[in-house]
Amino acid sequence: MDIDIYKDIRSGRAGFHEMKRGLFAVHGKEAVQFLDGMITNDMKTLADGAQMLAAFPNAQGRLLAVVRIQRQGDKFLIDTEEATREKLFQNLFRFTFAGDFFVEDMSDQFQYFEVFGPTGDVYHPEVADMFPGALAFEAKHGASYFMPIDQAERVRALLINENNCFVIDDELYETLRIESGIPKFGVDMDETTIVPELGLDGMISYTKGCYVGQEIIARIHFRGHVAKQLAGLVASEQGPSPDSLIAGAELHSGDGENAGKITSVTFSPKLEKTIALGFVRYDFLTDGTELSADGSTANVHGLPLVS
Repeated sequence: MDIDIYKDIRSGRAGFHEMKRGLFAVHGKEAVQFLDGMITNDMKTLADGAQMLAAFPNAQGRLLAVVRIQRQGDKFLIDTEEATREKLFQNLFRFTFAGDFFVEDMSDQFQYFEVFGPTGDVYHPEVADMFPGALAFEAKHGASYFMPIDQAERVRALLINENNCFVIDDELYETLRIESGIPKFGVDMDETTIVPELGLDGMISYTKGCYVGQEIIARIHFRGHVAKQLAGLVASEQGPSPDSLIAGAELHSGDGENAGKITSVTFSPKLEKTIALGFVRYDFLTDGTELSADGSTANVHGLPLVS
């Protein structure tokens, strides 16, 4: 990892990372009704040009995919991770014969750019005026752009040469991702994860009515809390240490109780400590709670770990 680029980004400079993502379009007379019965958020409230976070659960309230949805007129654009792209598309497409709506996989038509930086500087919703067909999503850590594949090289050059953006490699992205509290499917969450355990603000509507998995998700909410939730962990030991925290390690309280499990680990130059994401049991979620893992100790920290 280039520590100088890291420091510049954490000082307010912008950087971008390219990766594969899934992008679907859903449209038709029954698109809102269809999607509203499939996701955790309230599609009926999504205004033209606006975006929302949501999850696709299965009938047991467990996670199929986390998505961002943006409305463009009568078309709904759905962004999801590459790891959930194929299964989610198949899950959507199999219902097209039963209603007046259409599902299109647009993923291969675009190059995805994830931008870290001050949101006011790097999020430009009018980007389609410069790059017809482009799509912009606002993010807490900056912005996300789907650029038409034939414009990718031009966009890349513009970001580097005119916007003075740094190129973020895979290793640096992983550090920024964990610091920002961004869970990754197949690492921090999977199809065994119950949707509310992610604790992502604004992802679930508890007033919209029925959808797949709604009964279980609502039951968890109205009983008061989840059994465990995604949280941050900061090692007690200063400096980098390969044995400080380990992905997959079980967490325990001071009394030896099972307190959860670590999922992702990195070293944070900003905090000068090893940090992690993991699922922590409800009784130990209070910030500052000390937990142990394989002989090392860490303190629970709310997300993001670094703003």
